[in-house]
Amino acid sequence: MNTRICPFVLLAATLPAGVQAEVIPLISPPAPETQQPLPELQKARSCQPLQSAIQANLGSEPRVWSVTVLNSDGDLLGDINGSIARIPASNQKLISTAYALDRLGPDFRLKTRLIQRPDGSMELNGEGDPDLGIAGLQRFALAALRQGGSRGVTSGPVNLMVREEPRRNWWPSDWHPADRGYAYGAPITRLALTSNAVGGAVSDPYNRLQRLFQKEVQRRGGAVRIQQAQPLSMAEISNRGDREEMVVLHEETSAPMHALLSLANTESHNFTAEVLMRQAADLWDVKAASRATERWMWEQGLPVQGLRVADGSGLSRNNRVTSQTIAALLMRMDQHPYAPYYQASMAIAGQRGTLRNLYRGTPIDGRFRGKTGTISGVRSISGILQTADGPRYVSMISNGSTRPNTVIGQILRSVLKFSPCPSSVAPAMLHGGRG
Repeated sequence: MNTRICPFVLLAATLPAGVQAEVIPLISPPAPETQQPLPELQKARSCQPLQSAIQANLGSEPRVWSVTVLNSDGDLLGDINGSIARIPASNQKLISTAYALDRLGPDFRLKTRLIQRPDGSMELNGEGDPDLGIAGLQRFALAALRQGGSRGVTSGPVNLMVREEPRRNWWPSDWHPADRGYAYGAPITRLALTSNAVGGAVSDPYNRLQRLFQKEVQRRGGAVRIQQAQPLSMAEISNRGDREEMVVLHEETSAPMHALLSLANTESHNFTAEVLMRQAADLWDVKAASRATERWMWEQGLPVQGLRVADGSGLSRNNRVTSQTIAALLMRMDQHPYAPYYQASMAIAGQRGTLRNLYRGTPIDGRFRGKTGTISGVRSISGILQTADGPRYVSMISNGSTRPNTVIGQILRSVLKFSPCPSSVAPAMLHGGRG
């Protein structure tokens, strides 16, 4: 019996038991809370002992650093060059993952679908699932040949249209050519077997997919004719005139959004961060998706002076963001309905991800959740530090520091030491005495 799934039909009987991907119900994300802006950053309510400690921690390098520390009231407890936009490296992922979580929700899954058209030909559509592998490709080949199902085997070659991005969209134009040969610089495509990386980057993922699909079909005694076609956006798919006659022969789904967020933030997986930004914007041209991300940041009521989004991962050296923007974003997301998912996606000092080997056995161990960032000449770290006086939203970005790791550790310890701020007690007592 067929099951209708808007806008397509999924043939539940096409594949053997155990092969059909499970259909997971999704929840609808809330609308952006543009009517409930964050408290404005309170620059007058600083913590002077912390400010002095940060200045001392920076030593002779204050000009190459931007450092911001906020509390949950928006008090700018410590700030050095916090309004100067710098290259953030992978701290950029905090922006793209927040955008994706807000727009798509924690249960969203990336889909790869084999669709039969009214004329009997087929389409393979994808959304950039980073975990799509060879086993999934084999299941698609099986579905295309209709082996093991109630319809038997097709006669004649399978006509398959593969909807994939043109080569000009595979990499942001400003990614350095040398980076494109490594796994961390793999091309960003909708149908990406093993995230387009096998040791290093796969230089022509469409050709690889075509070759492996043909090989799998031939191994099963069939033949296939493949042609590349322009992908469709989610909006275009919804508006297709023939959508009611489309049949989904097989579907592979990614891990849910909260797992994808962790892959992007905890493990700093560039491919996943890039896909999430594009999918949230429903735009796979990176420049258009970047503009949509900037617009979302502005809609959140964040301080966005100097913000420039060039990609979703931070590999581009054309990204610019201030430490005030990132710290305010962390505060914003801590108030978001999906805050637990966002926080859970980050690395943990001394325990998990890119922070697992840092600050182990120190007071910071287990108390700091954050995102690191490193490219040549750039070191950044931003996250939430749990203190005796509540959370501290910390962002540190250096462009040109000679001792970034030392400075970062010293500043985190200073934030712990001055939470609560010693100077914050006196004004409160004086105010109470006057009453």
